[in-house]
Amino acid sequence: KGSDDDVQDGLVHIRIQQRNGRKTLTTVQGLSSEYDLKKIVRACKKEFACNGTVIEHPEYGEVLQLQGDQRENICQWLTKSGLAKPDQLKVHGF
Repeated sequence: KGSDDDVQDGLVHIRIQQRNGRKTLTTVQGLSSEYDLKKIVRACKKEFACNGTVIEHPEYGEVLQLQGDQRENICQWLTKSGLAKPDQLKVHGF
């Protein structure tokens, strides 16, 4: 979708995927590999009261996956916790 050829450009890509019915998935790709993504998922699950996991994407490497539309939440949380600067965040989706 769009320009996904820029895999490692220092940006954190936040996408939303439609599932069945009103259900959606939020994926976060491009976080620095020095962070422990499992710990980040654990914190996000607690913070946003949703389920989540780390999936191994063939093209993008490790991708954070959260249930529901967490685009706003994850943007605020990543900047607040210092994991990403606001100008690094790129939000995709409808």
